[in-house]
Amino acid sequence: MGKKAKNSEVDVVLIGAGIMSATLGTLINELSPDINIEIIERLDVVAAESSDAWNNAGTGHSALCELNYTPEQPDGSVKIDKAINIAEQFEISKQFWAYLVEKGILKNPTEFIRQVPHMSAVFGEKDVKFLRTRYNAMEKENLFKGMVYTEDKSVLKEWIPLMMEDRAHHEPMAATRMDIGTDVNFGTLTRDLVGYLQTKDNITLSLNQEVRDIEREDDGRWEVETKDMNTGDKRKIKARFVFIGAGGRSLLLLEKSGIPEAKGYGGFPVGGQWLRCTNKEIIEKHHAKVYGKASVGAPPMSVPHLDTRYIDGEQALLFGPYAGFSTKFLKKGSYFDLPASIKLSNIKPMISAGLHNLDLTKYLITEVMKSPSDKLDALKQFMPTAKLKDWKVEVAGQRVQVIKKDPKHGGILEFGTEVVSSGDGSIAALLGASPGASTSVPIMINLLKRCFPERAKSDEYRKKLRELIPSWGKNLNDDPTLCEEVRRRSSEALQLA
Repeated sequence: MGKKAKNSEVDVVLIGAGIMSATLGTLINELSPDINIEIIERLDVVAAESSDAWNNAGTGHSALCELNYTPEQPDGSVKIDKAINIAEQFEISKQFWAYLVEKGILKNPTEFIRQVPHMSAVFGEKDVKFLRTRYNAMEKENLFKGMVYTEDKSVLKEWIPLMMEDRAHHEPMAATRMDIGTDVNFGTLTRDLVGYLQTKDNITLSLNQEVRDIEREDDGRWEVETKDMNTGDKRKIKARFVFIGAGGRSLLLLEKSGIPEAKGYGGFPVGGQWLRCTNKEIIEKHHAKVYGKASVGAPPMSVPHLDTRYIDGEQALLFGPYAGFSTKFLKKGSYFDLPASIKLSNIKPMISAGLHNLDLTKYLITEVMKSPSDKLDALKQFMPTAKLKDWKVEVAGQRVQVIKKDPKHGGILEFGTEVVSSGDGSIAALLGASPGASTSVPIMINLLKRCFPERAKSDEYRKKLRELIPSWGKNLNDDPTLCEEVRRRSSEALQLA
């Protein structure tokens, strides 16, 4: 039995030391530097789960290449409104990072962001037609100006030589390319942000602290109970605002809060693996993030892609991800996470979502049973010359897809990112996955507006927000001059060549 440790009081508690809490903490410190914050993390290091570089794709999700953001419609047209929205949001994130670099808060931008072309590549006449239609719709928009499309094999050999070696000449193939794409190391970015926050007298980082309970006090504040993972000591922290940014575990903690807004939400865990190239000669032949089309029934996080990465200063090459199933909600979680999340309020939506997604269940079972040679077969669709000896399996992060009530279907499976907050805005949780980290800045700014409405209305707050995000409140896609200016400034500050 652990002893009771000293209790404390703060203005804000951030649960989870990943990119979301790091972003929110930094925004609060810039916009309201008088607020006291405590960041609580159950592991002994920062950014060890989904934010770690090896646990995510590292793609700066801006819809330049991700085909799941541009679904094909029954009439053959392609819907691009979600792609425009995501591209707008990523530009906001880049502006904030650029501001932090200009102020000297982030010292070396090349350690967390690099320019890497974003490409979509498809095979077969049907998908070539889809990509051509997508390109024709997107290249008219300001955010996607500069996108290039080709079906010319000689051009493709210049763009992606590794993918074109020994490829059948008669095979229909097409690709789009945007050179302004990025690779982002969210692990490094998170550690840099948290490292900066730790220099502030009013901000505390508490590692090895597992949140065991969250209860509402009579005075409206929240009491967060933690347990030290090393000593077993327990502590209670009182806070006026609590943010739950604990990745897959956010759902379990949100349920502990007891707020009515959490009722009906469930979670479906999806694991993942990469094939990581170990041959330096092969790694150096590829310089792009190339996304394909997902298999029927596959979740969006399983869209296959062959990615150039920059991790710890070295170029890497990954292919995947290969989806899998585990009842864990975190990579370092418990196999009891899924059963523990099932409540009377969400069992119906979870069952309904399961019945309406049998193709996903079948897909995951198939993925789990794949051998290394089966995984290689998938890679060979992208890289015909691939050999197993040049690749090794790397376990990726664990994601929990959102299940929510639906009046028509009873329950639906959501593949995006969703913020759930109490009616009074005193507690909020981030659920879901992609595009998540890439859009962390606009998500957290909108959360602050919802949860700190009086501060967000002040002239001082709005003036500072415009300093952080010059385009805030404006639509870049409708203003080509502003779009170009914003991108130029961000590129210069972040050293994106």
